[in-house]
Amino acid sequence: MRSLLRAVLAAALLCPTAAFAAEGLPGDAMSLMWALPFAGLLLSIATGPLLYPHLWEHHYGKITAGWAALVVLPLIATQGWPVSAEALLHTLLLEYLSFIILLLALYTIAGGILVAGNIHGTPLTNAGLLVIGALLASVVGTTGASMIMIRPMIRANDNRPFNAHVIVFFIFLVSNIGGALTPLGDPPLFVGFLRGVDFFWTTANLWKETLFVGGIVLAVFLALDFWLHAREAGMPKIKDPTPNSAVRVRGLVNLPLLAGVIGAILLSAAWKPGVAFTVAGVQLEGQNLLRDAIILALALASLKLTPRPMRHANGFTWGPIVEVAKLFAGIFICIVPVIAILRAGSEGALSPLVAMVTNEAGAPNDLAYFWLTGALSSFLDNAPTYLVFFELAGGDPEHLMTGLATTLAAISTGAVFMGANTYIGNAPNFMVFAIAKHRGVKMPSFFGYMLWSGAVLIPTFLLAGWVFFGG
Repeated sequence: MRSLLRAVLAAALLCPTAAFAAEGLPGDAMSLMWALPFAGLLLSIATGPLLYPHLWEHHYGKITAGWAALVVLPLIATQGWPVSAEALLHTLLLEYLSFIILLLALYTIAGGILVAGNIHGTPLTNAGLLVIGALLASVVGTTGASMIMIRPMIRANDNRPFNAHVIVFFIFLVSNIGGALTPLGDPPLFVGFLRGVDFFWTTANLWKETLFVGGIVLAVFLALDFWLHAREAGMPKIKDPTPNSAVRVRGLVNLPLLAGVIGAILLSAAWKPGVAFTVAGVQLEGQNLLRDAIILALALASLKLTPRPMRHANGFTWGPIVEVAKLFAGIFICIVPVIAILRAGSEGALSPLVAMVTNEAGAPNDLAYFWLTGALSSFLDNAPTYLVFFELAGGDPEHLMTGLATTLAAISTGAVFMGANTYIGNAPNFMVFAIAKHRGVKMPSFFGYMLWSGAVLIPTFLLAGWVFFGG
């Protein structure tokens, strides 16, 4: 369930020419039957922890592998070994491997930064933490910000009877909406940067939408948290499991390591040595291999430099990242034919959706771009989804940044904001869910979370679409 965690720069971190995993597959000739394994995997992720938790907890890896096999074997049987192997290896070597290395590094390095001390989770304090996390998300990515801030947020509210809503809004604001202001914040924006969108275009053109949506969601949180906090006043007190102590940040050695991860990403985008290696028809570019090697080395350095007691105090375990790695290996494989169908545009089985993004005069329908990009990003990888609609809008970054600026804004905000709609909409969502659950927070189920997003986010997005994209 990890939000297509792909997240955090995941697929985005790849080079632009490698962003689609479905290269070579005849998407125009593929039916929607190819999407059934992907739908089945999502359904398993949604219902497993709720309907058969014991079986799911011990065998989710096998279940995921089973759904992946229902893609791999038919692909080989119908498309042949060379085409199938290239499409699958394209996903695993260029997208999944880079994704999981980045996620592992951010998880490891951020897990070594300890915000110690007892922060008391009053409504205003919680709102302040959410604002800090949301701002941090555009600097170190939604995954980095989530991993740094989630444990202090949990500790701040661990003596409150009602605290699951705090984590839900944390996912909304820190794990998603806050990452819209720079290409480093979320994978789709980094994909756009690699495709030629100016680095500061997102800051200059998305700040109004981000402030509008983030402000409404934060206001809803404050109203709800004040109400629940008042209800708690008449309930039996829960002993605070976190001893009172001064708030301080430890593990600062990890901050330059985080900066190193960002630097490696920027280096891979700016430096093109022209060196490449081919593995089974898949081209691995030198700058991307170097980037991944640097990021992995920085993660190992964090393990070496951060004292174990500090990680223990942070509640750091490998469980969440292992679960993410297994589930998203399956998701990346199962999504291959779905992306191929999307790439086929008007010639594919999803052509009715494609037709919706153009009005009768042939001009882009910005509102449709916003909602279609967002709806697909809620369940598919938001980076490839962003690229699909980026290409449908013409694919020329100069024209999109100027004459079609509102169209590019609609695509960008739809991909980033609506990753918050489900646990699998963006990289850190399910990781935050897993960490909170392991720390004793009674988090809503997959569909329970969607009730929250449906009640809070969908009305907000409806209003934002009307205000900014001609709703």
